[in-house]
Formats: sequence, structure tokens, C-alpha cells
Amino acid sequence: MKNILFIISLFSFITANAQFSKAELVANGLTCSMCSLATQKQLQTISFIDSIGTDLNHTTFILYFKKNVTIDCDLIRKKVEDAGFSVGSLILTAHFENVKVENNFHYNYKNTLYHFMDIKPQTVNGNIKMKLIDKGFISDKEYKKYKKIAEKYPCYETGKMTDADRVYHITIQ
Repeated sequence: MKNILFIISLFSFITANAQFSKAELVANGLTCSMCSLATQKQLQTISFIDSIGTDLNHTTFILYFKKNVTIDCDLIRKKVEDAGFSVGSLILTAHFENVKVENNFHYNYKNTLYHFMDIKPQTVNGNIKMKLIDKGFISDKEYKKYKKIAEKYPCYETGKMTDADRVYHITIQ
């Protein structure tokens, strides 16, 4: 019984180490306020988004997440594409407490792995901005750059590993 309680408390500690608070989403192809409105309406249908701020000059949406929920970046991308546009970049902000990261480090949050790439070894504390570098979340040119770095990691192409529902590849901003 003590072992089960220890495992449960350890799992709670691990998942509490990172809290995703927001994302900066740059949408490509927006040319007018109607385009922006169509995209915002699509994003508002996502259950884990609490509120949305906009910066029309930079075609950026600031997505504020509800606390302690699973973030589905693929759903965010799908909603932007459903509005007729594409994701130029998606930068997540998460709060970490003393987490040591380095290249090829996997951070598991709610059965989603965040695979750190192209970073220096460091201990992250506080709010950290992490850019998704998977296909569909960055430009094709930028994707080719990261693909060369990631060729040794088979999960980069598939986005899957056996111990997680999804793997997102990220770099620290």
C-alpha cells in the first residue's frame, strides 16, 4: 500500500513540475480582419483554451490555457487549417521548477512527451518559452533545418513513441 501511495505522489509531483499557461500562435495567410475573426472563432471551440488575445499587426493569437488540462497542439493546428490558414509558429509557455534538460531529453506531461532538441544542457526554472519544431508548426524551410538535426531520432518523423500518445519536438526560445 505504501508503494502505491508513493507512486501516486511521485506521479503527481512529476506532472506538477510543468504547467502550460499559454501559447503564441502565428497564423500564416491572414490578410484581413475577417480572416482573423474566422480563425479566432475556430480556436474558441477548443475546450482547453480559457481565452484568446490577438495581435493583428503580427497575425498572432495569444491562447491562454485552462489550468491542469492536457494541451493538444494538433487540435490547435487543425482549427487554424479548418479556417483556411496555416500555422507559422507555435510557442508554448510552461512553468518549470528545477528540471534539467538537454538534447534528446523527453519530458512527459499527461501522456504527451515533449522532446527537447537543439538546446544546451541547463536547468529550467520559471516560465519557459518552447517552440514546436514539428512539420505543420513551422515553415517548410525551418522544418528542413530541424529535420537534419533530428534524423537520428525516429520519433521526429512519426510523432509517436510506444510510451506516449504523442511526441512534440521542441526547442527553447
